Amino acid sequence: MEQAAETEGRTAQIKETVVKELEELNLPGDIRYSREHEWVRGSDGIIRIGIDDYAQDQLGEIVYVELPEIGLQMVRGDELGSVESVKAVSEVYSPVSGEVVAVNEKLQETPELINESCYEEGWIAELKPAFPAELDALMSNTEYLESLKA
Repeated sequence: MEQAAETEGRTAQIKETVVKELEELNLPGDIRYSREHEWVRGSDGIIRIGIDDYAQDQLGEIVYVELPEIGLQMVRGDELGSVESVKAVSEVYSPVSGEVVAVNEKLQETPELINESCYEEGWIAELKPAFPAELDALMSNTEYLESLKA
């Protein structure tokens, strides 16, 4: 009896953590994507960075976000911060080089904004790109979706 209840509980947990099919992902066309599942929106001036719908879906419920310090100089690929979910802790990498000019303080109190609105309310940081040409190396939404299928 105990084992049956335990198995039933695990099955319920698994059902709660079912991930989206690739075709169900929200991948807006005005955003560029990295292979590490970060997104970038903006132009040569100031860009916003966050984790994309695929990453937040894989992580599950986000419970904590470590934000970078304003003024921090990033090199493409540097750790920008981290996101902790009920499943795991995942580093967030800077998809471009530049200076951190703002962070989303709302995430300190409501980290679940990343799950609810990863591209609007759930952004992590704003950077002033040091080398705007690095943005060209990021993927479009169709290129990113194809990379997920590979």
